[in-house]
Amino acid sequence: MDAGNGTGTLIGCAGWSLSRAVASHFPGEGSHLERYARVLPAVEINSAFYRPHKPATYARWRDSVPAAFRFSVKMPKEISHLRRLRDCGQPLENFLSEVAGLGDKLGCLLLQLPPSLAFDPPAAQAFLLRLRAATGVDVVCEPRHASWFGEEAAALLAECRIAYVEADPSPHALPASPTGPVYLRLHGTPRIYYSDYPEDVIDTLAARLSALREAGRTAWCVFDNTAEGAAVPNALSLLAKLAARCPPARP
Repeated sequence: MDAGNGTGTLIGCAGWSLSRAVASHFPGEGSHLERYARVLPAVEINSAFYRPHKPATYARWRDSVPAAFRFSVKMPKEISHLRRLRDCGQPLENFLSEVAGLGDKLGCLLLQLPPSLAFDPPAAQAFLLRLRAATGVDVVCEPRHASWFGEEAAALLAECRIAYVEADPSPHALPASPTGPVYLRLHGTPRIYYSDYPEDVIDTLAARLSALREAGRTAWCVFDNTAEGAAVPNALSLLAKLAARCPPARP
């Protein structure tokens, strides 16, 4: 399966729910997704981790957003957490068939691994090679066991053109990923899923994303600190700061 990857700087949240506190930033009629997508350029679909969605559902979401909007989709826990990358042929085929409904608005696939899953070279190689052979979409991996951050695992991911997620908080130091997308996944610090990111952190993120854009790198920045509604304000603040750094060219 091939689809158009995300390009440029893709700022968004893990989900598109809009609370009353942020509703004024997303005016107009339509569903939460339609309103969200008029303002933010990307979203991460976390619900796919927990349950499958029909291709028609993905197609409806695809048709609800502007042409430049991109989706990242988290791969099912059946693959990563239950089967632990083993015997995943049919679940992988099912998942890729479902997300094909997003068409060229599918920008990235996210594979998050459980902290208990150590790097098992034969199982990891078999799965990742199969995944890469099945799709041309960008893929990023968020492992959490220390063994995934060593040279052998890093070489396998590089061979499969799969980048490490730059998570915050980060469980381990990341190997260098000079190619492929940069995928920042911000869970909240110090309280994971809850903490709001202060302005100085948002400033640092804006500077990093600006530099990546100038270098021609595709960069995702996904706020996953959704538990008390911090994600959307953080994403809006970052979007504004990045725009201020890179104003539109004068005619």
